[in-house]
Amino acid sequence: MTSTATPPVSDTDLPGITPGTARRVTVASFVGTALESYDFYLYAYFAAFFVGPLFFTPLGAFGGVLTGFLAIAAGFVIRPVGAVLFGHLGDRIGRRPVLLMTILLMGISTGLVGVLPSYQAAGWFGGIALIVLRLVQGLSLGGEWGGSILLATEYANPKRRGFYAALPQLGSPVGSILSAVVFIVLTLTMSSADIAAWGWRIPFLTAFPLLLVSLYLRWSIDETPVFKKLLETGRRDRFPVLDVFRKAPTGFVIAVGAAVLGIGSYSLMNTYMVDYGTSVLKFSFQDLLVATTIGGLLQLVTIPLFGLWATRIGSARVVAIGAIGTLLIAFPMYLLLQSASFAVLVGSMIIGGILPTLSWAGLGGLMADLFPSEVRYSALSVAYSIAALLTSFVPALTLLLGNATGNAWWHPGIVLAVMSAITLIAAWAAARRRPVLDDVSA
Repeated sequence: MTSTATPPVSDTDLPGITPGTARRVTVASFVGTALESYDFYLYAYFAAFFVGPLFFTPLGAFGGVLTGFLAIAAGFVIRPVGAVLFGHLGDRIGRRPVLLMTILLMGISTGLVGVLPSYQAAGWFGGIALIVLRLVQGLSLGGEWGGSILLATEYANPKRRGFYAALPQLGSPVGSILSAVVFIVLTLTMSSADIAAWGWRIPFLTAFPLLLVSLYLRWSIDETPVFKKLLETGRRDRFPVLDVFRKAPTGFVIAVGAAVLGIGSYSLMNTYMVDYGTSVLKFSFQDLLVATTIGGLLQLVTIPLFGLWATRIGSARVVAIGAIGTLLIAFPMYLLLQSASFAVLVGSMIIGGILPTLSWAGLGGLMADLFPSEVRYSALSVAYSIAALLTSFVPALTLLLGNATGNAWWHPGIVLAVMSAITLIAAWAAARRRPVLDDVSA
């Protein structure tokens, strides 16, 4: 590999890429995942309390909550379609232009939720429009995560890929914290009646200014060195999505399994727990938001640390350790939660958040190591979207399981344990494979 004459290159960057450029790119990828997470958790909190009464009134209390959770799933059902579309474009026309498209779709669709009419004002129109906007979000999300990971890792030295791949994952706790803080502020400054009447719109409308910031950051960066090399060498595949299954079919299956716990645990802990924690365990909504925020703040520290650990022992091993830890605490954690103590709730959100975070922090590096650069955008996007689709039904399925078992204390533990076991097997398989490295030498 060769290096440019000016300026010096650090051991964390590719030849010709200054540390400042690498940092700017990492921020741009992180901001996108943060906005994605913010949008997701806004709707997650919103679904547990407001979607049913506002948009699906005739379905009753249980039916309204279940429909709200299924509306979450609707955004994930179409996500693989977005992954195929944007993954193809990302491997054909470049990472940067596709990420501009996805962030634009995401921000606009989220902001528009804030102007929807309720069932009382316009009948079923608001509910139908809500599902349509969830589908648009799903399309954009299909190409967002994989592109963000590639934006960070394809500017980084392959030896530091695990660390750089972990940094966009910070977007998830940041988005969770921001969305929780917004709702905490609402509950402290507004009455429940005002929140239900119009205050719920404010968080969604904040997506518009956040979108402008994200667009500016992504517009200001250049295409990744890895994709530039693909252009120079003419190695772009004509149908990259199809070639994923020809070049790396086993890697694709491993990637899907590895992503299950990292994605699914957030759906279980942050979405289902809002309804279960208030209706069954009798915590207040504000207590749940505070506990979630505390857990998210700790992740701001642990994710970079886990990323550094991944550069030492490998991303796949970090994912496996997280899956083992989560499997061990799945049932004890939910047993302790029956005490309805706020201290136990906070402890559960910390422990039950940090252990799956190991799997979340190592996920991007694990998946990037599985695929060659010419199909990597498609592979990461489609594999992640399939895992997201499978786990999108976690809140609804856990709700149904709880209803069938009389809300037995162990019913969420079963779901968490199954997800942990799937990810553990996939991470073990990934650890046995040799990472795919890129040649970006001049």
